[in-house]
Amino acid sequence: EVQLQASGGGLVQAGGSLRLSCAASGITFDDYAIGWFRQAPGKEREGVSCISRRDGRTYYADSVKGRFTISSDNAKNTVYLQMNSLQPEDTAVYFCAASLKNSWIATMTCTITLYDYRGQGTLVTVSS
Repeated sequence: EVQLQASGGGLVQAGGSLRLSCAASGITFDDYAIGWFRQAPGKEREGVSCISRRDGRTYYADSVKGRFTISSDNAKNTVYLQMNSLQPEDTAVYFCAASLKNSWIATMTCTITLYDYRGQGTLVTVSS
């Protein structure tokens, strides 16, 4: 059974940093993608950043380019999202998801509908 465990959310002041972790288990092959998505009240769900487990290819939403960095520790089956220069508009529930069937296109488009498994969310609150 595929399971994803997200952690690392919290309250931070504007300009601060947080690192989110997504620990994956139950995935028995290497060709999959992990994505970070966020949902803020009154806003559409957004694909923040995605990474290919196989070749490390990444995607970033324009809203986070230059501030967020996604990385993968394959030995630990964990994907990280380092978030720097956080702004109040980054406030949202962040969750990670795995795409096992469409890893390439799922990485390149970071579209939630291409992701098969989702973990629970972790709340990130950025105060002004």
